[in-house]
Amino acid sequence: MDAAIYELIGAAEFVIDAEGQKKAVLLDFSVWEDLLNLLEDIEDSAETESIRVSGEVPLPWGKVKTELRAGGIGI
Repeated sequence: MDAAIYELIGAAEFVIDAEGQKKAVLLDFSVWEDLLNLLEDIEDSAETESIRVSGEVPLPWGKVKTELRAGGIGI
């Protein structure tokens, strides 16, 4: 596992019930945002790898931006 993941997991605090059982996890909002960004990066990497493996030729980001601004790509 990536060191950044361990760092984020290490920031978690737990809510414990009367029997000492963990019931919830608390994260600082900044840690939550970092975790979401990390998950988005993982998702992007998986999609990039999928495109690479399929042999599909990705469009350059600059071309995509230009076409989006011109209304040429339907989303």
